[in-house]
Amino acid sequence: MGIMNFVKKGVAEMMVARPAESKGLIIYKHPDNTIPTKAQLTVDQDDVALFFRDGTVMGLVQPGRHTLETSNIPFLSNLMDSFTGGDVLRAEVYFITMREIPNLKFGGRIGAVEDPKSGIPVETMAHGSYSMRVTDPQKLLLGLVGMSADNDDTFIRWFRDLLMKVMKDRIAELLVKKKWPLLDVTSGAYTEEIEESVLEGVKKHVDSYGLQILRIGNFNININDDDKANLKKLYTDAAYVRMAGGMQGYQQFAGGKAMMGAGEGMAQGGGSGGGGGALLGGAGLGMGFGMAGMFQQQMQPQQQQQQPQQQQPPPMQQGAPNPFGAPAAPPAMQFHIHMNGQQMGPYGMDVLQQGIQSGQFTAETPVWKEGMQGWIPAGQAPELQSLFGPPAAAPGAPPPFGAPEGGGDQGAQ
Repeated sequence: MGIMNFVKKGVAEMMVARPAESKGLIIYKHPDNTIPTKAQLTVDQDDVALFFRDGTVMGLVQPGRHTLETSNIPFLSNLMDSFTGGDVLRAEVYFITMREIPNLKFGGRIGAVEDPKSGIPVETMAHGSYSMRVTDPQKLLLGLVGMSADNDDTFIRWFRDLLMKVMKDRIAELLVKKKWPLLDVTSGAYTEEIEESVLEGVKKHVDSYGLQILRIGNFNININDDDKANLKKLYTDAAYVRMAGGMQGYQQFAGGKAMMGAGEGMAQGGGSGGGGGALLGGAGLGMGFGMAGMFQQQMQPQQQQQQPQQQQPPPMQQGAPNPFGAPAAPPAMQFHIHMNGQQMGPYGMDVLQQGIQSGQFTAETPVWKEGMQGWIPAGQAPELQSLFGPPAAAPGAPPPFGAPEGGGDQGAQ
């Protein structure tokens, strides 16, 4: 048994080759640094063999089967071990794969990227695969020695981190310069442009290592589900404003949408007489009023620039009822209202009726429409009095909101 092991060891020392189990590796290092002269070196068709010693690449051997002697490979004379009488070569032998290596995985966090369409920073991730090829095995080996690496694990990990860094920088740069909405990016609309930019960016980093990235595959940029839903809602709200032709149109749209929601709620609650229906109706109207007020506050300067010719309500003040009387309200009569510190509207009679039913719009709510001299309580507007019914007189009650006090002619300020 001892003789057989000795023979096997001797045969192994005389055969220098990449073992079958290492065929998928870009780099394979032969485990023995002492190689007998006249040993057989076998280099596969997609490999080269590099002899390395004392921090220097001593020589390169192309594919084929070679006998390791100085007559065949002249640079081996510099690797002879004088203590063995020139019968042993002292060197590290590396096998480097020169073919394209596909399906190398990458993936990780890009970081918080600002969405150009909404201005909101969103946590972004990327993953996929790439293929690479060695263009200069000597540069690669010297670079790996500098990283104290002699195998694929360290090398691939380093390269994956480099790829993610370049990808993070390029994606952020493209979003700022191109103003691509982040939802379009995650849908794959700009995948080809991003791949080209990443390949260009990573090239200058890997050229010095004798490497080339050929292509990126299965490339995806993702955000989490909550951020995606939030962006979709913001995009939808902005689209509604544009569709309505500006802020004033959107206010009318919001009021109508709230009224429809109130009607659906009352229908599900068993009609306007049911407590659940009335509650839902009020909530829907309040949501519509609130949304309209919020958007008006944010976009009022823009609205004034777009429609400078439209008559605007006068400053909020208490004024006497119209001294000239008022004609019967036409079907399209609309009023601005002042509620929760915000000017809203204009709204038609149907929306205001919903507000009365919900208890949010009362006879004391200030209102104004084009042609009126100033803001007055809704109960004093002749066109709206039928909505509230006849007022209940009470002994010693104060005068109505906005009525002159003490017989004077001036309105309350």
